[in-house]
Amino acid sequence: MSFIKEKIPQGGLSTVADFEQGHTQLGTIHDVQNLTMLGYKPELRRNRSMFTLLFQSLAIAAIPYGFGGPLISAIFGGGQLPMFLGWIVVLILGECIALSLGELASRYPTSAGPYYWSFQLASPRYRTGLSFITGWTWLIGNWTITLSVNFGFASMLAAAVSLFKPDFTIEAWQLLLIFYAVCVLTFFIVAFGNGILPLVDTICAIFTAISIVVTCICLSVKADVGRHSPSYTLGNYDTSLSGWEDFSFWIGILPAAYTFSAIGMISSMAEECGDPTVKLPNAIALCIPVGGIAGLFFIIPLCATLPDLADVITAPVGQALPYIFGRVMGTPGGGLALTILVLIITLFCSISITCAASRCTWAFARDNAIPLSRLWSKIDERHGTPIWALVLTTLIEMLLGIINLGSSSAFLAFVSVGVISLAVSYGIPIAISLFHFRKEVNSAKWTMGKYLGLVVNLLAMLWILFEVVLFSMPTVLPVTEVNMNYAIVVFVGFMVLSAIWYGIYAHKVYQGPPESDGLAIDS
Repeated sequence: MSFIKEKIPQGGLSTVADFEQGHTQLGTIHDVQNLTMLGYKPELRRNRSMFTLLFQSLAIAAIPYGFGGPLISAIFGGGQLPMFLGWIVVLILGECIALSLGELASRYPTSAGPYYWSFQLASPRYRTGLSFITGWTWLIGNWTITLSVNFGFASMLAAAVSLFKPDFTIEAWQLLLIFYAVCVLTFFIVAFGNGILPLVDTICAIFTAISIVVTCICLSVKADVGRHSPSYTLGNYDTSLSGWEDFSFWIGILPAAYTFSAIGMISSMAEECGDPTVKLPNAIALCIPVGGIAGLFFIIPLCATLPDLADVITAPVGQALPYIFGRVMGTPGGGLALTILVLIITLFCSISITCAASRCTWAFARDNAIPLSRLWSKIDERHGTPIWALVLTTLIEMLLGIINLGSSSAFLAFVSVGVISLAVSYGIPIAISLFHFRKEVNSAKWTMGKYLGLVVNLLAMLWILFEVVLFSMPTVLPVTEVNMNYAIVVFVGFMVLSAIWYGIYAHKVYQGPPESDGLAIDS
């Protein structure tokens, strides 16, 4: 305690300013001690609060884009019923995952996230292998879900152009160039704007709320194709479009599931937040309730004014949202105005999710788990950013984007691979925790308790298993080369490559993350 006393201003805490300074210093010391106990050296600036973490998680969810980008799946899945009721179902089940991750993040608040949790929770015999598997699924999920956001921005931009030029057909190479421009822009913002990123996330949250209100009012007032009755708005269900018949409902919930698939990514920000044992799990747990309620003000007006489903599925570039906006607003200009709001939100999402993915890459490199780890784990001291990890994340995205030149269906698999990989990386530590009767998380500073936690963890695991199956299925039957979902093939391919790397070299240097001495959770 002598070290802590030396950090308090001499003469005591005589003023409010002195008290706040002393409290901040004590909090910083405590955070440093906790991270040291987890086995890591503090290297990143702790410039994030619970609210900015929450805003970042909401920016990653990016509800108008997260739901609107893959909206075509909900149209094929039956329309209004899976859009509305599916949203409610996903909120409940997704919150079970969020609460489960919150406990783990509270017990082990480190940027290493799921693979660190797996290592600490598993028995010594299996911990290294399990953490390596978890880490690679976590890394692949971070890379591919970020890729899907950036490419989704390019696709929606092309769809916005088609509002004015219905015959416009964008070439694959043009789409790729737009995608590259987005990647480069987000790289520079994240690399050199670390100090303002919390403010960017805050602005994003405010802008998203305003955009949802504006969209709600515009669609409700204009309704150029007519307004549906309340029963039709919330209950219309057409099972004839996907070919899946009664199972179509589950195809229709894919946009909602995609929206909240990345809720665990802000666990990579743990080392940039003060008091992460409480603030980080609070942010993770609040994302879905806050975002879910806001999302209803976006989804219900869409359901109430939705054009004929058979027309929507012909939308250019597979982007239903700009097409719907154009039809409901009655003019290309009106549709473009609402689409621009979504594009701005998507750009914010790209910045936030790229930041989180770079932290994940840096953390995994820090533990010698990827090739050239020494380079990717460097911190740029001037900007407080793992800039080389950000370089790797951006390069991987840009290389994978080339696949779209050869096969758009193969590229679309990356959207599903992102969700599947993140879901598996969440599921492994939750399953290990359940196997050991929640021994570790029951002692976390932020915990649901023994019995409620057991129920929530079990529901989370069931939903994760179902998500993996659901995102591996084609949206439309019968299956052709064009609509085939190659997600499992791509996912297994990535895992085989990681296994080869482990067998050739990684097993010599990867010993897992450092062992934890336990947190001072009562201090």
